[in-house]
Amino acid sequence: MPPCNAHSSRPTLPTAGRMVSASANPVPLFVYGTLLFPDVVRILIDRDPHRRPATVHGWRAAALPGRVYPALVHQVGSSTNGNLIEGLTADEWQTLDIFETDEYALTRITLTEGDHAWTYTYTDPTAVGPTTWNPDVFAEHHLPAYLDRCHSWRRHFDVARW
Repeated sequence: MPPCNAHSSRPTLPTAGRMVSASANPVPLFVYGTLLFPDVVRILIDRDPHRRPATVHGWRAAALPGRVYPALVHQVGSSTNGNLIEGLTADEWQTLDIFETDEYALTRITLTEGDHAWTYTYTDPTAVGPTTWNPDVFAEHHLPAYLDRCHSWRRHFDVARW
C-alpha cells in the first residue's frame, strides 16, 4: 500500500506554492475523501476545525486503482458530497498542501449553493477508475491502517520542518 500521501512517506516542501493563494484568500477547503474523517485531520494539523456539509456538482470523487484515497475529477452530471473546513491558518494550509503532493492541484470551485471553496483536484484524470470512491468502505476496511500511515507521515513532516 502507498504511504499516507501519494508519493512517499518523506514529506517535501511544496514546489508550486499552491497554498499561497488559499491562505491569502480565506475561502474554506472542500474535502471529499480521507479528510472527511476528523481523526485524519487531527493527525495532520493537531485539530479538527469547524466543518459543515457541502456539495459540488460537475465533479466526481473517483476511486484510484491500487489506492485507498480518491481523486476529485471534473465530470459533467456528477456531484460529490463533502465538508467545508473553515478557519485554516497559513501553517495548516501549508501542512495540508504538502500532504496532498503534486498529484493534486489546489483548485477554486463553485459549490452547489453558489459559494466558493478551494479543493484538491487530481492532475491526471486519465488515471482514475470508473467507480466512485466510497467513504463507508474506506472507513470499514482501510481507516485504521491509513491513520497509522498518517501518524508516520506527520512524524517525518515534523522532523523535516524543524
